[in-house]
Amino acid sequence: MSTGLVAILVLTAVELETRALARGLSLSPLPSVSFPAFGRGPLRVAPVGIGAGRLRERWAALVADSERPLVVSAGVCGALDPALEVGDVVLPDSVIDRAGTRLAVTATARQRAAAAGGGPTASGVMVSSSRVVTTPEAKAALRAKTGGVAVDMESAAIVAAAAAHGCDSLIVRGISDDARASLPEELLALVDADGHLRGGRLLALARPHLFAAALRLRRASRHALGNVAGSLARLVA
Repeated sequence: MSTGLVAILVLTAVELETRALARGLSLSPLPSVSFPAFGRGPLRVAPVGIGAGRLRERWAALVADSERPLVVSAGVCGALDPALEVGDVVLPDSVIDRAGTRLAVTATARQRAAAAGGGPTASGVMVSSSRVVTTPEAKAALRAKTGGVAVDMESAAIVAAAAAHGCDSLIVRGISDDARASLPEELLALVDADGHLRGGRLLALARPHLFAAALRLRRASRHALGNVAGSLARLVA
């Protein structure tokens, strides 16, 4: 890891999110770590896998024991609140983990205001699920059960890790699929835990409905990540 105190550590699910945010923030690769990570000055951005499955093994490579950065869960999420649209930025006050426990997001009011930048953002509760919520019916049921505004798979684990290491936390996520959208299960099966296309699965994208869904999700994710990058830029300014 490069020298210098890490003040803000941004953690995403997959490399695609990391690279999109790195481009938006004009960050350089960190050659001292064995996985894709980027940084500039006191800022680091890195992926921790879908469901934050690689968080534990990668934490020490990014943050020294003596450092207490603001830890940011960033990337895309799905809307549970029907009022949210693709590209909207969500800055939750808390997150519900897979066991139903609510965890507080502990960033200061100043940090939250900087990330919001006076623009339209949604607060409320993020829900971290053990799997992608793929249908409008499932999203509606999860909202009714939890009161959540959006759903992802990593934020609860990231917020919990921040608390365990004595760090404050923030969630900055962009909506990539709204509450009315469906995601084909076959599309989700094409990628591995790091978001890479599984070997031998490329031909599946030749199916018209999967190819169209993949293009829609790609466009929506780019839009959402661009807005998230804007929020992070205000935070680090």
